[in-house]
Amino acid sequence: MRVNPEHRLEQAQWCPSAHWDARPAWAELSLIVVHCISLPEGQFGTGHPQALFLGTLDTSAHPSFADLAGVRVAPHLFIDREGVVHQFVSFDKRAWHAGVSSWAGRDNCNDYAVGIEVEGALNVAYTLAQNDAIADVVAALLARYPGLSAGAIVGHNEIAPGRKQDPGSFFDWRGLLLGLHTSKQV
Repeated sequence: MRVNPEHRLEQAQWCPSAHWDARPAWAELSLIVVHCISLPEGQFGTGHPQALFLGTLDTSAHPSFADLAGVRVAPHLFIDREGVVHQFVSFDKRAWHAGVSSWAGRDNCNDYAVGIEVEGALNVAYTLAQNDAIADVVAALLARYPGLSAGAIVGHNEIAPGRKQDPGSFFDWRGLLLGLHTSKQV
């Protein structure tokens, strides 16, 4: 995979969201945040997460969606169960994915982070296709943005402790880091 001059992954499906704004002038990408999502919880392939990120989710479609009415959220990337990568926001823009957050003494992680949502649930294993895709995505990001490093890849739970638990204990951190070390792009 490769990040093009428009700050998009060439291999990703481009699905432009309106849920972003400009990064602060001082902001350099220095963090990658991994999230997980499924709507409804534990159901995959519904298209509901993508609709949420595009602002088109019908919140009357399921009782669990009621609290999502009016929510404006989007990651930079979403990786579905088949490992297909969808991009909602260019990496040079501030996607609205982290919420109230802090990492290494710095608040507002959206200012300097790339957000990656992986289709999943806290109590379900991720697929091999997803693990391969996220390793390729992260390798491409590390190759393109010098402020990013393998030591600055965290879960949502790490930047919003007590508020968030994702991506959960089934996320393969070891495999991701091993994949980065064997990648030809890094």
